[in-house]
Amino acid sequence: MTVPEKATTSPEPLLKVSGLVKHFPIKKGLLQRQSGAVQAVDGLDFDVRPGETLGVVGESGCGKSTMGRLVTRLLEPTSGRIEFEGKDITHLNTAQMRPMRRDVQMIFQDPYSSLNPRHTVGAIVSAPFRLQGVTPEGGIKAEVQRLLALVGLNPEHYNRYPHEFSGGQRQRIGIARALALKPKLVVADEPVSALDVSIQAQVVNLLDDLQDELGLTYVIIAHDLSVIRHVSDRIAVMYLGKIVELADRKDLYERPMHPYTKALLSAVPVPDPRRRAKRERILLKGDVPSPIAPPSGCRFHTRCWKATEVCKQQEPPLVSLATGHQVACHHPENAADQAPQEKPGAEAAQKVTKKTDS
Repeated sequence: MTVPEKATTSPEPLLKVSGLVKHFPIKKGLLQRQSGAVQAVDGLDFDVRPGETLGVVGESGCGKSTMGRLVTRLLEPTSGRIEFEGKDITHLNTAQMRPMRRDVQMIFQDPYSSLNPRHTVGAIVSAPFRLQGVTPEGGIKAEVQRLLALVGLNPEHYNRYPHEFSGGQRQRIGIARALALKPKLVVADEPVSALDVSIQAQVVNLLDDLQDELGLTYVIIAHDLSVIRHVSDRIAVMYLGKIVELADRKDLYERPMHPYTKALLSAVPVPDPRRRAKRERILLKGDVPSPIAPPSGCRFHTRCWKATEVCKQQEPPLVSLATGHQVACHHPENAADQAPQEKPGAEAAQKVTKKTDS
């Protein structure tokens, strides 16, 4: 009975990622020679502790989903190291990864394309048992029906097909499949982005309840900052293949240290007109640079209102500050600049205070 408590309070991380890199080669010509590479993920360092939820946010194309697929080993890393429970799983082949699949599962973004339309719900949710050669106590059908009830579906829907369900119900089927083998780590790739707002709340609350009941550890990838704030213990902010800030949820939302994080948070809608009128909105100019040829130095300097020459020349490392944040910035917000003698020289962003009539 004391084993779950030890697992939850263990100081050792369940998942540890060091220097993770994934470059997708670009090939051209008749001989298909490599002419470049898409630097989707370029040097990630983070860990996930047992029983916690790590939220990952960022703009589209910043490498969030690629990171999730690398962690679950659905993609082969270019370089770096992935450790799960202290074991290096970076380059394990399919046969070596098969036992690990019981402990690491993924919930996919699109509930419509991630379920085979030719298979019944029973066949979809029972697939992990067949692939792993596991026969649960009481039989596979009884266990599948128990899982369907666990995620809020009718167990009698065992023989129905995916097209007979709504988007929220399909996502619940995907969650049931991910939980079938009682994993220790679940990577959820934008699990609610394709759903209606009312259904989003149901799925988010379901994930919370399942974590409390089963002691799950989550890595939740999303671009909705409100969802991430609700479900996460710690939050990592990604920009162009790199983590620019990593901090506890409360600290990140109350005192963002990276200019990009501050800009993201300023874009979150505020329902109260009086609060919205007082809030400072930061409008970033330009688009995210291409991951094929990212800028030199800090990758955010082309859009940052605090950028100086050092930002253009030197890439800032992800360092821990006294506030507890890990930030990759030469001039962090809410703190003394690390290079105070320099004056900002790039007006790549414009701060605008929006006033809305209440």
